[in-house]
Amino acid sequence: MVSIEEAQRVILSNSPLLLSETVPLLQGLGRVIAEDVHAPWDIPTTDNSAMDGYAFSSTSSGREQWVIAGFIPAGSELVTSVATGEAVKIMTGAPIPSGCDTVVPFEEVELTAIGIRLVSKVKPGAHIRKQGEDVRANDLVVKAGSLLRPQEIGLLVSLGRTEVTVYQKVRVAILATGDELLGVGTTPSSGRIINSNSYSLAAQVLEAGGEPIMIGIAADSKESTMGKIVEGLAADILITTGGVSVGDCDFVKESIQKLGGTLLFWKVRMKPGKPVAFALLESKPIFALPGNPVATMVAFEMFVRPSLLKMMGHSRIFRPVVRATLGEEMRNNGDRPHLVRVGVTLQHGVYRATNTGNQSSANLASLTRSNGLLMLDSNTTIVSESTADITLLDRDFEMGSISNVVA
Repeated sequence: MVSIEEAQRVILSNSPLLLSETVPLLQGLGRVIAEDVHAPWDIPTTDNSAMDGYAFSSTSSGREQWVIAGFIPAGSELVTSVATGEAVKIMTGAPIPSGCDTVVPFEEVELTAIGIRLVSKVKPGAHIRKQGEDVRANDLVVKAGSLLRPQEIGLLVSLGRTEVTVYQKVRVAILATGDELLGVGTTPSSGRIINSNSYSLAAQVLEAGGEPIMIGIAADSKESTMGKIVEGLAADILITTGGVSVGDCDFVKESIQKLGGTLLFWKVRMKPGKPVAFALLESKPIFALPGNPVATMVAFEMFVRPSLLKMMGHSRIFRPVVRATLGEEMRNNGDRPHLVRVGVTLQHGVYRATNTGNQSSANLASLTRSNGLLMLDSNTTIVSESTADITLLDRDFEMGSISNVVA
């Protein structure tokens, strides 16, 4: 058996970066940009007003009144000059005319018979957004390798972009194995179960930003297993579930090798998920995951998800880790590290974690109650109220509740 860390090292060293593609801007959201973007112009492109108010010259601020000499709405391209002693009514975003260097908001003036009078002292240069104060022409504004968030999308639009070059989404073929499996929407019977693993994995692939390709179920035969594996090679990665242990009907490893694949490791020192295999076939990574639902999903989190993210250009590929106080004693009497499903909450600024119940690798319900994994070393006990590192599977619990604002 290899350690979790060694398995991750082998996998990541065999997870090649995908090619790039140019897509419409919104399709780049959540993906990694593959090009440096430099600004073609200043933002703002000209000095403009940050407020609705009046623009005038601060050098004439000792005056009692200013004559209103015009109006400049937002979007105006009017080129005008304002004389000393004059002011212009101006809207937010409108260009500052020549002769003006200060804007005073409406609420800080009073109207007179001929114009306006200040009701409070105004700082020279106030309420003007200077040309290029956000971005200067030729600035590197989005660096290759950056994750495109809504703010990057907005900035790229302001630079005139309608498309962006990003790394391709990884296409992941998902194959379940076993005569006991039934298709979705059916009713299970004695000895038969519904193929939930393929859908759990597809959801995990989607959540990571990849494109799942369901290729069905392989029967418990070498011929069926080999045929489905070949079908899966049309994708960038193949994931199989089940058929990777030492049973009479476990044909996945043998099929990969008969097809010319190289098995880089089999069995990882962890619980759940020990019978994980990783192979290369026609330079394509193949993850052979166990068939128990929790073991499948945990193995995906530990090994497949980081690989997918690396292939799609991400530099941050591991889930966040927090230090949490344990609500009960956690004990591992086994000889393998145990990834314990825990529920994490945030209470008065302190993370707290509790066991979610039955830790059987077949018990998917306990995983639905969890949002974190505690790696408990072999032959280890952590007492209640001690702290431990928890890998967070999601951070929704940190968000504010609707009950805080809605009665």
